[in-house]
Amino acid sequence: MRFELFGEYFPDLLSGIPMMLQLAGLSLFLGFFLAVLLAVLRTSGIRPLEWFVRGYVYVFRGTPLLVQIFLIYYGTGQFDLIKQSFLWPVLREAYWCAIIALTLNTGAYTSEIIRGGIEAVPWGQVEAAKACGMSAWLRFRRVVFPQAIRQALPGYGNEIILMIKSTSLASTITLLEVTGIARKIISQTYAPLELFVMAGAIYLTIVFTVTRIVDWIENRLSPELAGRRHVEDAEKDLASVH
Repeated sequence: MRFELFGEYFPDLLSGIPMMLQLAGLSLFLGFFLAVLLAVLRTSGIRPLEWFVRGYVYVFRGTPLLVQIFLIYYGTGQFDLIKQSFLWPVLREAYWCAIIALTLNTGAYTSEIIRGGIEAVPWGQVEAAKACGMSAWLRFRRVVFPQAIRQALPGYGNEIILMIKSTSLASTITLLEVTGIARKIISQTYAPLELFVMAGAIYLTIVFTVTRIVDWIENRLSPELAGRRHVEDAEKDLASVH
């Protein structure tokens, strides 16, 4: 292993972090709102809408993200109708194609996470809200959604981590985030081990930071969970002493 490459090229890899965070942050932001809409439609009780959401989720969860990126980036340009439409200035850009693919993908996964949170809300609380005269929108905003988010947060934390790592696939359509820069340098230095070790260290550091932030948010939203964890840790300490 050529350790001198670490000092020489590590700053270059760090320059790809802003692009990686842009891809992950924007796709997660847009995908969250898409996921909430899909989860609401899935639990609406309207069969055609439920079937549509089921099909959407099945397609995007059942196909590789890399294939989805290729279909959007390479496939849309095969249709003259699209090339002549107002969508083409967006779809011809690799950056926006990556954002669209990542958004649609995380929307499918996150919708199932949020749906599980919605269905975990005790039905008695919904009935109590109805008895108080709350409208459907007010019930969702004040009763269902806050509890659903607390229930879904652990799973959504995993989705955030997966999306951060999935941004590496954007390098396959010429975007120079961390993995893209690493591949470019590898083509010049023929040192894949050193470059991918550095890239992996960057991803590992970011994922660790995000994990800590998600845990902090989870403890803030569910203080009783944090208290239970402290009790469990104390019991383990006592058991180890005995």
